[in-house]
This record gives sequence, structure tokens and C-alpha cells, in this order.
Amino acid sequence: MPQIILASRNKKKTREVSEILAPYGFTVIPVTDISNVPEVEEDGATFAENAAKKAVQTARHLNQWVIGEDSGLMVDALGGAPGIYSARYSGCDATDEKNNEKLLRELTGIPVQRRGAGYLCSVALSDPTGCVQVACEGTCRGRILTDAEGAGGFGYDPYFLIPEYHQTFGMLSSAVKHRISHRARAFSRFIPLLLAVRHQFKG
Repeated sequence: MPQIILASRNKKKTREVSEILAPYGFTVIPVTDISNVPEVEEDGATFAENAAKKAVQTARHLNQWVIGEDSGLMVDALGGAPGIYSARYSGCDATDEKNNEKLLRELTGIPVQRRGAGYLCSVALSDPTGCVQVACEGTCRGRILTDAEGAGGFGYDPYFLIPEYHQTFGMLSSAVKHRISHRARAFSRFIPLLLAVRHQFKG
């Protein structure tokens, strides 16, 4: 199988991407499996900028094809926050639990019908020279609940309700999530373009 590096240190995100790409014959290697890969500072103004930066810097360092991915939650009533700061919403020592606690505090008193939100995922593919060859985005709309439902997923997933399914991302099966999530939708656009260049990958 051709191997491709994923510039992510999030184990759960890596597992999702691996599951999405496995049917297409790719083995996904997270940067955490490779020694001495410097962390990329996610200081872009958009998800797309951060995804590209992660892909480009890691590709140049390793001289390999690399996927960069950045995603997050945007809540309508909070003016799009936490947005690109989703992973570190509660500060430098952020955890999923702390981020969710802050989100719920910020939404105190806001009724369910005004808790519309969307997840957005940006994906970029860099060649070994650091040139972005593919860039795609996907989104998924939902609503933020007041209480967590479901133990699956990660991040804000247990609070992100998909009204059509009457379930949160924390409750949905992997099979369903891999069809409707922001990440799944971004990769549905990404995969055909990735397959077009797979012959250039090292086995």
C-alpha cells in the first residue's frame, strides 16, 4: 500500500482519516510515529491556511507527501467562535472537557433554536517539495445541546446534534459519520484528486 503522512498529533482524528482512506488503499502514518518532526504553529487566519501550513512544513521536513488537516466548530450565536481556536478554546492547557465547559458557559441562556452551528474541515495535500497540490473543504450543520449525548467522537462531538438523525456526533456510528461529517465531505472531494497522484507515492 502507498503510505501517506498525516500532519496531526490527534490520535482520534488520525483514526478517522485512516478509516476514510483505507478503502482506497492508503496507509496513513501520523507524525507521532516519526521521530524529530517539529510541531507546526497553527497561526493562520483560516482553517485552509493552517491545513496548508501543516502539510507544507511537514512535507519539506520529511521529503514526503503529506496531508494537512484543520477543522473546528463555528457557533452562530458566538459570531463563529471558537472557529480556528477550537482545539485551544479554553487556553494553552485546553482539553476537550475544558473546551466544552467554556462553550456551554458562553451559550448560557441561549435557547436551543438559536444554537445553530457548523463544523468545517480543510484538507491540503503537499508534495515532497512543499507545493500544495490539492486543497478541499467540507462542512456539516447542526445544533449545540446543553448536555452531552454519546461517548463517541472527540472534541465537541457529544454536544453537536444532527437534527435529521436525532443524534449527536458522539452517538452516530462510524459508518454514518464517515458519510455526513465535515471531514467526510472534505475527503469526498479530496480522494479523487489524491488518487490521481497516487502513482507518485512510495510504496
